[in-house]
Amino acid sequence: MLNIAATCLVITALLAYLNHRFVRLPTTIGVMAAALVFSLALVGLDAVGVAHGLRQYEESLLRSIDFSDVLMQGMLSLLLFAGALHVDLSELSTYRWPVAAMAVLGTLLSTVAVGYGMWFALPLVGLHMPLIHCLLFGALISPTDPIAVMGILKSAGAPKELELVIAGESLFNDGVGVVIFSLLLGMLVSGVTPTPGQGLEMLLHEAGGGLLFGLALGYVTFRLLKSVDNYQVEVLLTLAAVTGGYALASGLHVSGPLAMVVAGLIIGNHGRALAMSDTTRRYLDMFWELVDVILNAILFVLIGMEVLLVAFSVRELIAAGVAVAVTLSARLLTAGLPVGLLRRAFDLPRGSWKVLTWGGLRGGISVALALSLPAGAERNTVVALTYSVVVFSILAQGLSIGYVTRKAVTPP
Repeated sequence: MLNIAATCLVITALLAYLNHRFVRLPTTIGVMAAALVFSLALVGLDAVGVAHGLRQYEESLLRSIDFSDVLMQGMLSLLLFAGALHVDLSELSTYRWPVAAMAVLGTLLSTVAVGYGMWFALPLVGLHMPLIHCLLFGALISPTDPIAVMGILKSAGAPKELELVIAGESLFNDGVGVVIFSLLLGMLVSGVTPTPGQGLEMLLHEAGGGLLFGLALGYVTFRLLKSVDNYQVEVLLTLAAVTGGYALASGLHVSGPLAMVVAGLIIGNHGRALAMSDTTRRYLDMFWELVDVILNAILFVLIGMEVLLVAFSVRELIAAGVAVAVTLSARLLTAGLPVGLLRRAFDLPRGSWKVLTWGGLRGGISVALALSLPAGAERNTVVALTYSVVVFSILAQGLSIGYVTRKAVTPP
């Protein structure tokens, strides 16, 4: 385990250095692109009889890492807490209804739109996949990932309110998407389709339970932080709250991702203002910023390297283009169109619908959920489609979102 962790850190550090020194793309995009190019180069060299041993080593390294488990049970809690820690709750509350609508209703509608869209479209390219697998693909691909796009939005001068809505939506729709995916996966495994009432009850238990547990966890941690004034102890308390709280949420069968978001918002706002000295705030911010940057860099390097383990047929390559089109269309229908039609109600600048549509990036959560599906031909297809959409969204959409923002957004 130590050798695997050391190898991942060394590769990530070298790729981050090369990107910063020579390429200068945003770190997450740059390291993923470098890992992807390196892995594809190994495939090409191996095809001509060169670097066979190096490709085998990389494949064995990736097979020794359970990507789904590493992200869902390891990185996710830390990343969501770190992301929520820096969101201003007073500003977010101004857009609470748009964020809630897009995170909950938008994710649900996107799951249905992508699922049925793929179910109708795949036979046109010679692929057939059961509806339940299409809906699972819709559930795992609907949550957006703001990690790669937020820095670009800032550098492009995106309005603060637009950044806030994108960040808030993505923090909460991660948890909602995981809950929907879990419900659909339970249907696939058990072969039993719950009634609408049972489905709603399970959704409320996981999502509502996660929100309530996050409130309780955040409050207890807040009280502990307020009772001491020692930055080492306080940083340790937040780390314990995230790791221990996520494990406990899993044991209680409530949404750990939603719990981490709520706890992060409480500690990042009330905790920061009422329970910390200036010294503690400075060290806490530095610690969680470093955790966020390091884990995201490692995550995107692993995504880039995973191309070696994804099997593509010619039909799946064509279907990947269809999946990109369907996913973007669903994003337009469930996020872009409502904001475009109700811009004044959402109180966002003109042209925001274009940024929300094109800025709906997919990331590691989608890949991890796809890899958690039961083995079979359908799983292989879902993994290939998911990987293609994630790579397209990060490289094509992520690199161009700054340009889209500058061209599309005008003041309200």
